[in-house]
Amino acid sequence: MHSRSRLITALLAQVLLLGTQAFADGSVVDKIYDPYVEALEQELEYRVIVQSDDDDALDGVQIHRVGYKRSWTDRWYTELYLIGERTNDESLQIEGYELENKWQLTEQGEYWADWGLLFELETERDNNIWEYATTLLVSKEWGRWVTTANLGLIYEWGSDIANEWETALSMQGRYRLARGFEPALEFYSGDDTKALGPVFVGNIRLGGRKKLHWELGVIFGLDSITADQTYRGMLEFEF
Repeated sequence: MHSRSRLITALLAQVLLLGTQAFADGSVVDKIYDPYVEALEQELEYRVIVQSDDDDALDGVQIHRVGYKRSWTDRWYTELYLIGERTNDESLQIEGYELENKWQLTEQGEYWADWGLLFELETERDNNIWEYATTLLVSKEWGRWVTTANLGLIYEWGSDIANEWETALSMQGRYRLARGFEPALEFYSGDDTKALGPVFVGNIRLGGRKKLHWELGVIFGLDSITADQTYRGMLEFEF
């Protein structure tokens, strides 16, 4: 038990230290992960990110993800994604693939906060570009409020990109108003991102193990290099 606590503390210290040195390139506005895994769960997921900005290079950029997830135990799941991109100049096309694994480190309520790790490996379809990320997931309940933070350590490599280490930070404060509707506020920080905005999430029970989870929000850029608005949506069907 104590060794696990020391491991969590060391990982947090390492990510926070690296986070003072650099933040991830490109927009980091996306899904914020909690540290939990449900046993024997399967899931179909769709996510979309749409940017709006006066800069033509940012305006109209869309990132679509379609994924399938399966839990192997009550602590571990794997998810595969197909990634598509659309811009004002090009129609929607497959841009890459991603393999994701989440490891729930602690039982819910075991410590002052709940902890997990996310491991992601992504590759582009038409370029020799790879990205590996390890993200520390932290969540804490305060009555009806739930705060979640994701601190990521990222390495990019390949013949079509400069090899480099990066970090990223995203945070969410969510109010459990009702199961079907929970308002939240999210903050993102990256090398080309500093953004804040409201998000609304909810769960719809469909009977048995079936559940529909949705998220919808608009994130506003806080500096000149971040897109003025980034719209993000997500739909998950769990069964």
